[in-house]
Amino acid sequence: MVKVGVVGISGYSGLTALEILLNHPQVRVTYVGADSTTGTLSDIWPRLNGRTNLVCAKYDAAAAIESCDVIFLAVPHGISKKITPQLIKSGRKVIDLSGDYRLRDSRVYQKWYGEPHTDAVNLKKAVYGLPEIYRVDIAKAQLIANPGCYPTAAVLGLSPMLCAYGSAVESITIDAKSGVSGAGRKAKLELSYCEVNENFKAYKVLEHQHSPEIELYLSKVAQSRVRVDFVPHLLPINRGILETIYVRLKDKISVKALHTVYKRFYKIEPFVRIMALDAQPELKNVVMTNYCDIGLALSADRKLAVITSVIDNLGKGAAGQAVQNLNILCGFREQEGLL
Repeated sequence: MVKVGVVGISGYSGLTALEILLNHPQVRVTYVGADSTTGTLSDIWPRLNGRTNLVCAKYDAAAAIESCDVIFLAVPHGISKKITPQLIKSGRKVIDLSGDYRLRDSRVYQKWYGEPHTDAVNLKKAVYGLPEIYRVDIAKAQLIANPGCYPTAAVLGLSPMLCAYGSAVESITIDAKSGVSGAGRKAKLELSYCEVNENFKAYKVLEHQHSPEIELYLSKVAQSRVRVDFVPHLLPINRGILETIYVRLKDKISVKALHTVYKRFYKIEPFVRIMALDAQPELKNVVMTNYCDIGLALSADRKLAVITSVIDNLGKGAAGQAVQNLNILCGFREQEGLL
């Protein structure tokens, strides 16, 4: 039995991680902490009433270290890099759901997150927690940088294409849509019900902080520089991400060959499902799960590939993927505790 702690319980990712972990047969949740929100979990989240007697305390490193083997950090960016060094030094394993350890260069981090990175040593050591690409490294890691939600859908959607046809790619455009929970639980006017309901809009056009993360890990897959045009949109729904990815090609390709490439690439992956050629993925089929569904289509001239990649932003895009990483880290069956 692995003892696990969750820091940042007041947010949606923290809650989702806790709910999965409470039902995990190989895990015992031994610590719950937050920066300011404290009290019994049933008071913080009434939906947990009767499911746990855990009490959320103000985060205390000594208490977390003493009671846990693995610690989930479901906190906003900027906080993880302050508390991770002590956890790592103590020998604890950390799965960070924030953006603090995803980018390998502190200068890039400062440019996109607007503040200096104060833990350059662990930034270099962190393993990117996308199991389908980095499973072997995850199993040996002490610090896992859980991927962002948009990058998860993008990298899973594009990796087979880049591996098989990378030299033929001329341009990549990612048209991404996310439910409101992707912005977190904080109170903001633009996220209030009347502003979001019956509305649809683009935001942070070509300047979203997930852009460098997408380009970094696609470049690693392709083993060459990959550039994308990334435009996120806000959907008037609670959760889910659908990305329509347009790949312009120099040469013609076959849709059947492309489909075969994707089926082979993800043949053994438990959480990636490739749609039949006459079908496209839908949000309703992945919400509340850890699955990524991918659909493929090709233009009449066979030089424009359209890849549709769909996930739950709180599942495969955050907490579900974090638990998948925990399973790999601890040698459990990868699907343990997950839908």
